[in-house]
Amino acid sequence: MSVSLVILAAGMGSRMNSDRPKVLHPLGGAPLLAHAMQAGAALEPERVVVVTGHGAEAVAKAALAHDPDARIVHQGEQLGTAHAVLQVRDALEGAAGDVIVLYGDTPFVSAQTLTAMIAARAHHAVVVLGFEAIDPGRYGRLVTAGDRLERIVEYKDATAAERAITLCNSGVVCADASVLFELVAEVGNANAAGEYYLTDIVALARARGLSAGVVTCPEAETLGINTRAELAAAEAAFQARARAEALDNGVTMIAPETVFFALDTAIGRDTVIWPNVVFGPGVTIESDADIRPFCHLEGCHVSRGAQVGPFARLRPGTELAEDVRVGNFVEIKNAILDAGAKVNHLSYIGDASLGAGANIGAGTVTCNYDGVMKHRTEIGAGAFIGSDTMLVAPVHVGADAMTGSGSVITQDVPAGALALARARQVNKPGLASRLRARLLALKAGSRED
Repeated sequence: MSVSLVILAAGMGSRMNSDRPKVLHPLGGAPLLAHAMQAGAALEPERVVVVTGHGAEAVAKAALAHDPDARIVHQGEQLGTAHAVLQVRDALEGAAGDVIVLYGDTPFVSAQTLTAMIAARAHHAVVVLGFEAIDPGRYGRLVTAGDRLERIVEYKDATAAERAITLCNSGVVCADASVLFELVAEVGNANAAGEYYLTDIVALARARGLSAGVVTCPEAETLGINTRAELAAAEAAFQARARAEALDNGVTMIAPETVFFALDTAIGRDTVIWPNVVFGPGVTIESDADIRPFCHLEGCHVSRGAQVGPFARLRPGTELAEDVRVGNFVEIKNAILDAGAKVNHLSYIGDASLGAGANIGAGTVTCNYDGVMKHRTEIGAGAFIGSDTMLVAPVHVGADAMTGSGSVITQDVPAGALALARARQVNKPGLASRLRARLLALKAGSRED
């Protein structure tokens, strides 16, 4: 049966004390919204609809960056969750099967839990995701009779007996598309907050003689982010989960608690990650790589057998082929390094391509920016670039060519050639001693004055 996703992302998140929409705050290097979208994507949904409100343009941009096929619906006034769902009726017109309603600020609901909700829909018209709360606090309570869900009561409207219930509402709902919109259209706002609650569809379904059920998950999956403190706690939980998953997948980490992952980090087995490594978005590491201490990687691909660091930075667009060596205090950006290429010390390689086996000496810089435009440097296979070479792009160094240390290369170097681009050294015998004596005399004279 086909599934559609509705992700509610209209809230301001005033308790975050931020100009940024709440769902765009980062968790694991990605917006909170992206986490909800990724969990739902595992169901291979027919349609994905994101409901925007506060900061609508930025939220829509983030949603489309994660899923270009997502549909964006704007909720002009935030009148409650049922009102938000009602806005997507046109976007889901003609959609068959079930609809799952998720929340952009609830990042940890798992694909397995959502699959369980879909399975439970075979027995109930409406399925709600619940959890047993250690401290129920102000959560909505799930009122059940046997294996059936009778109604959901918001804390503000609950009696003392209802507040004693520990089975709580996550807000995530699954229902047949046509049934969902029929029920949502009947929701009223006669409650303490004057809002249209999506949770009211349970009582409405029961009044029609339809069955409602509950699927439960661990409380940790239902964690919603409302404050900076909760965001920090969520980051810690995300990192702990990502580290455990990497270890289970055969990745060696010397000090796992010092390694930080992004939502989409992918690392092959038998790779070794040393302490204090940070992965930004868009990183793929193949098997048997070696990422040494204090490295930062983002938007890059590292192939089997490559070695990075310590103290290296790989920026977006970096592609390292097999057995490449990138050493200490080296930065690589938008560059392709073919198999066996080496950049071992104190260098910047940006907007460049290095052929197989090319060796870049310490202190080399590809001077790729002229103040307006970026230009590319191409270095052929087997080339040797002497230490402290400035390669002023656009420039091409041919295969097996060499540059002398301290050169400023502004013209192409043919294959097999040696390029020297520095002033000729001149020695002046005795001049250093005479100059030093003169300076010392001047210094002594200034003290007497």
